[in-house]
Amino acid sequence: MITEEEREQIRRAYFLDHHSVRQIARDLHRSGRTVANALFPAPTVPSAPRRPRSAPVFGPFQARVETFLLQNERLPRKQRFTARKIFELLRAEGYTGCESLIRAFKAAWQRERHAPDTFLPLQFEPGQDAQVDWGEAQATINGIPQTVQFFVMRLCYSRRLFVMAFPSQKQESFFYGHVLAFAHFGGVPTRISYDNLATAVKLAFDHGRTRHENRTFVSFRSHYLFDSHFCTPGEGHEKGGVESAVGYARRNFLVPPPDVASFDALNLHLLQACLRDDQRKVARTQPTIGENWEEERPLLIPLPPFAYDCCTVTTAQLTPYSQATFETNRYSVPVQRARRDVTVKAYPFHVDLLDHTTLLARHPRCYDREQDIFDPLHYLALLEQRPGAFDYAKPIQAWRKGWPPSYHLMLRNLQDKWPGGRGVQEFVRILRLHQEYPAALVQSAIEQAIAYGCIHLDGVLHCLHQLIEPSPPEPMLPTTDPLPLREVGTQPIDLARYELLLKRPG
Repeated sequence: MITEEEREQIRRAYFLDHHSVRQIARDLHRSGRTVANALFPAPTVPSAPRRPRSAPVFGPFQARVETFLLQNERLPRKQRFTARKIFELLRAEGYTGCESLIRAFKAAWQRERHAPDTFLPLQFEPGQDAQVDWGEAQATINGIPQTVQFFVMRLCYSRRLFVMAFPSQKQESFFYGHVLAFAHFGGVPTRISYDNLATAVKLAFDHGRTRHENRTFVSFRSHYLFDSHFCTPGEGHEKGGVESAVGYARRNFLVPPPDVASFDALNLHLLQACLRDDQRKVARTQPTIGENWEEERPLLIPLPPFAYDCCTVTTAQLTPYSQATFETNRYSVPVQRARRDVTVKAYPFHVDLLDHTTLLARHPRCYDREQDIFDPLHYLALLEQRPGAFDYAKPIQAWRKGWPPSYHLMLRNLQDKWPGGRGVQEFVRILRLHQEYPAALVQSAIEQAIAYGCIHLDGVLHCLHQLIEPSPPEPMLPTTDPLPLREVGTQPIDLARYELLLKRPG
């Protein structure tokens, strides 16, 4: 076999230098046949089609495998027959071959049946389109490893991102992500594309784009005046920009998995990452993402005067323990409101309990089940009446574990001073100061009262008022010029003045 360089050399010698085939063969130490083939290559003859090889082991099961593959086209993408599953089913039917035969046949069958996907490049106008999707990532929050759901909105023109983490994908989180994204972008895009999220779509049809939207989502959409667009089921490429953005955010914003104290700290980290991303230049574009956003921002729909109230609203009847139940968890309210109906407003990160429009209590939202969420201050009025239950009250037990040493010392001193329950009552009255004053101020007042030996409520109140309004310093007399004071007390008294009193009539 000769190289292309040798073929060129042979052709030049023959066609340009007019050497004979024999001379070229002698000069290059090649046979005359090789030189002739280089000069006049024979036309390529297509090889005869290969006869299909017999498959005595797999052949009887080929039709059965095709049946499974045809079923896959009607099954959900994540619940289709894999080559491994087909192998296990056929082995139960008597198949004695290897799994690789099934895997190779499955790959060849799919290549013949499905043409490769082809996509169109898209061009978006500024301010017109955005896309929304959810993603999952791992993070450690307050020492607990967990899966967090992160909301992503992407402006299609500028490619600016907003990413925010939530404990769940509930509707109130979905709405709240929109609200903060609109604030981040400085306006609202004209149209937002979604897949068929249950938080937005009540019913989706298999064909076409007709959707019955969730009534609450329609209310939210009308508040911000944007149009919604829903992708065809199973066609994620219709919002490929945000699909890619979810993966980009996970790889670049959440690696390594964050270890933070709270969701607030995690979302601050994500917001800072989004702001840094504004400096990025996307491939085949000259301006940065931030520069494109500055061009897009004036064309967004202005924000409404007030934000949408992103919460789930329901009513609950208080239990005898002064708790309202929401999603199996029990949240406390002040005991004065016991056995009455309250309004529950559940936000992504907290729960408000209201009597009509009066806020009774606010608690961090719990996403576990069958949990008691107490505020111990809600039960102090009842404990003042029933001091014997103090040591056994569940709300106090949890709070007591975090008390500073001065609280325990004050309680012991009061119990020694007034045994029989009166000391506990006095201590409960001191604890009720937390309902009016910051915890740090109450703690300092208790520590001062102990130091002064004022082991009672009045002593703590006195110290508390001293901390809030310290007494002004007493005025000092000037000592630099004592001359005006030299004659004080030394002037002679004129006794004749008293004679005037004696001369008055009557």
